[in-house]
Amino acid sequence: MVKYKTCTVETTEVFQMINITDEVSSFVEASGITDGVCYVISKHTTTAILVNESLPCVEKDIEDMFERLVPTHAPYVHTHMLPTYGTCSGNAPGHLKSAIGGYFAIMPVIGGKLVRGGAQDIYFTEMDGLQKRSFTIMVMGE
Repeated sequence: MVKYKTCTVETTEVFQMINITDEVSSFVEASGITDGVCYVISKHTTTAILVNESLPCVEKDIEDMFERLVPTHAPYVHTHMLPTYGTCSGNAPGHLKSAIGGYFAIMPVIGGKLVRGGAQDIYFTEMDGLQKRSFTIMVMGE
């Protein structure tokens, strides 16, 4: 059996970590799937799905780490006119940070519940913000 839903978030910051653990857990429990796997998948190339501890200091350290690895102001090639969009690109850092962070998370479902470590929370992470975004939760199993 497969159950899925698409969720929408509106981001309010250029870089923003939105804890979606409760939404994912609730969907798993309501899915009727007892044992299987849960996928959380971003639909964007400048966002990430991260799994980490939900503490403001850890969130700030993650943001700072991404900025050190991919500085906002650097001579990126992806800063030219994009005819397909009719505008100039300026979001190379968002693409690169997303490539590092990854666009999905996978967790087991056992006994009808999402199984995660004691400090593991799931984040939808915006890297090119102030946008309407979406992600999919898919639960597969029996």
